Amino acid sequence: MSDQFRSTTVTISNQQGLHMRPAYMFAETAGQFESTVELVKDDIRADGKSVLSLMTLGATQGSVITLEVNGSDSETALESLANLISSGFPAAAKPSDSTS
Repeated sequence: MSDQFRSTTVTISNQQGLHMRPAYMFAETAGQFESTVELVKDDIRADGKSVLSLMTLGATQGSVITLEVNGSDSETALESLANLISSGFPAAAKPSDSTS
C-alpha cells in the first residue's frame, strides 16, 4: 500500500476559532493516525499533530483552512479531522455553564 495524499477545505465554525482546547482536540485526534497531517491558512502551514504549531495559524471563526493528509490511513484521517472542524469542536466548548 502506498501513501495517498488527500486534501479538503474547511471553515472554522467554532465561535472562539482554533484556540487552545480545539487545537488540543485536533492534535490529539490527528495523533491517532499514521498519516502526516498539515493545516494551511493563507501562507502559513502547521503540523496538525502539534498544538503549538496549530496555534500559529491564528485561525478565527470563519477562517478557511486547507487540511492536507498523506499516508496509508489518509482517507479515514481526512474524514475524521474534517468532521471535527466542521462540527465546531463540540467537546471543546466552555466547561458546563449549567447551574441547575
